[in-house]
This record gives sequence, structure tokens and C-alpha cells, in this order.
Amino acid sequence: MLQVGIVGLPNVGKSTLFKTLTKKQVDCANFPFCTIEPNVGVVEVPDERLKVLAQMSKSEKVIPTAIEFVDIAGLVKGAHKGEGLGNKFLANIREVDMIVHVVRAFEDENVVHVEGGIDPARDVETIEIELAMADIGTVEKRLDGVRGKMKAGRTKDLELEESALAKWFAALEQGKMANTVELTDEEQAVVRDVSLLTNKPVLYVLNVAEGQTPAAPLLFKEGLGVVTHVQMPISIKVESEIMEMSPEDQQMFLAELGLKQSGLDRLIASCYELLNLITFLTTGEKETRAWTITRGTKAPQAAGVIHTDFEKGFIRAEVISYADFVACGGESGARDQGKLRVEGKEYVMQDGDVCHFRVST
Repeated sequence: MLQVGIVGLPNVGKSTLFKTLTKKQVDCANFPFCTIEPNVGVVEVPDERLKVLAQMSKSEKVIPTAIEFVDIAGLVKGAHKGEGLGNKFLANIREVDMIVHVVRAFEDENVVHVEGGIDPARDVETIEIELAMADIGTVEKRLDGVRGKMKAGRTKDLELEESALAKWFAALEQGKMANTVELTDEEQAVVRDVSLLTNKPVLYVLNVAEGQTPAAPLLFKEGLGVVTHVQMPISIKVESEIMEMSPEDQQMFLAELGLKQSGLDRLIASCYELLNLITFLTTGEKETRAWTITRGTKAPQAAGVIHTDFEKGFIRAEVISYADFVACGGESGARDQGKLRVEGKEYVMQDGDVCHFRVST
């Protein structure tokens, strides 16, 4: 399951965000590979389509797709040298697929700021320098190893690896993130296994006061075509209050504000998008379920997400787009109106595909 690490300086609202998110905890019985620790919460990805399909199919149960959030120990200046809980922080963050970086923008004289005052851009820089410093050690060690091998004999792969690592090292030395560095496709291929903290997608959550819509500073440098950073203002305090309400009151409250989704749901959906994920759906009387795949996944590999044997035994996929499934009143209507497509092994899955896989057992 995909993991998102929540990071930030002390007293920025990081743990409040984590506690609020875990109120949306899913039934872990549906996700047998989850190991739940106190700082881990498995949270459902909001998807209105599931409810609609479940009603149409009269499903006994609905199983959403999910993301795992990890509340990572607070970071302080000097973490890369082991200051505070630095070593634990850096070990935990290496494991995650992306980072939610909570940055404080709210004023509150009762909540001390470790740096003495509110300055979101400075706080981001503090954490990113710590991550860059930790990555320098990783890159330097690998670079030394590559140069050692090159003394015994140069190969194209070693030259590409040295070139990529040297580019990263130069950027990190300046306190820049590795994902601001442009590598060629060949260079990327040879360093794919190097896990750098500053190479992960980042969602910056600007934690604002209730009713505050700040002229927010851009907290990151624009990426290289691929979206790896997104920024959103959220009042974590308001979101935690919304989560205390009944579902009916939540809907009324959001409707009064003219919002379709809570900030929390937007945050979860943004994580999903930043990780380049899409959802396909299966539906029937037993259950309606959402399944997570990476954008660009082909039909046999998508079938393998349901069960590994399905990929080996894949024959074809019967696919109806969600919009057609609803408009035609279900599978039989879609079939009658020629909206059910039979797709083979080369079919690239689309978000919202309602699927039935035919496999040999």
C-alpha cells in the first residue's frame, strides 16, 4: 500500500492533521497487508462513484481504495546530524512514496513557533536543507563506489551513473532538491534504485487560521514538466472540527460554504494525483470496489492487482466507462447500447473504467 509521510517543524499542526485524517480510517480487514502502528493510519480515498455503483448493483458492501499516512517525528534544525529525533525521522521518511509537508501560516500567541515567528518560506527551507544534507551522504557514498568501479574499467552505464550522481551532488550542495535536477532518460534508468528524500513528490499544506486566505508565497520552485509539487491552504483546526460532525451536518456545513469536498478530502485526492494514480472499479451484488493502479497500466497488470493469477491467466477485459455505466442503467443496458468494450492485453486502463476480467484458471 502507498505511504504518505506527514512532516513539519514542531507546533505547525502536523499531528493534528494526522489525528484528523485517521478519523477517516478504513476497515483494515479489507487490506490484509496493513500493519497498523500508532503513527500509521490507513485512510480511504474519497470517491462518490462507489456509492452510485453500489446502489445500482445492490451491493452488499463497498470497499474504497486507500492510502497509508505516517506521522513522522517532528524535525528540527540539525536532524541530518542526528539532532532531536533526526535519525528516526530520516529512516521513516525514506520508506514513504511522497511527503505532505505541513507549514505554519496561522498566528497564535499560545502556540510557540520554534523559530520565533511565522515565516512559511523560511520553515520550508529549514526542512529542505535537512533533507538535502541527508541526501548528500547517500549520493556521495554511491558516487565513491561508482568511481572505484570505473578505475577497474569504464562502461557506458557507469559513466551515465557518475554523470547523474554528480548532477544531484552539485544541486544538493546548494541546498536544492534532487527533483529540480534534469536527468536524461538514460541517466534516470541507471539511478532508479537510489532512494533520495528530495526526489519524492511533495504536497505543501499551508496551515492557515479559520477564515484566513493568505496571499501565500510559492513554497517551491517549479518542476521540470512533471508535476511533483502542489501547494494548498487548509485550516487544520476547522478540518478537525468538521470531522467531529455527523455526516449529514458535514454536508450541510460544506454546502453553506459552497464546497463540494472538505479540505481533507481534497488533500487525500491531491496525494493520489501526485502519486500518478488512477482508480478502476468492479461492481456486483457481492461488492463494489475501487482498485488503485498507476496511470498507464495495461489491462493484464490491472487484473493482477485483483489477484496475481489473473495477470497470468488474462484473456480479455470487458470495460464500460463509469459515465456510460450510469447513463445506461448498468451493465446490461451498456451491453445493449454497444457501450461495453472488449479489450485485449495492450489496452491502457483509464480512470473510472468499470471492469470485468475474463481469465483462464
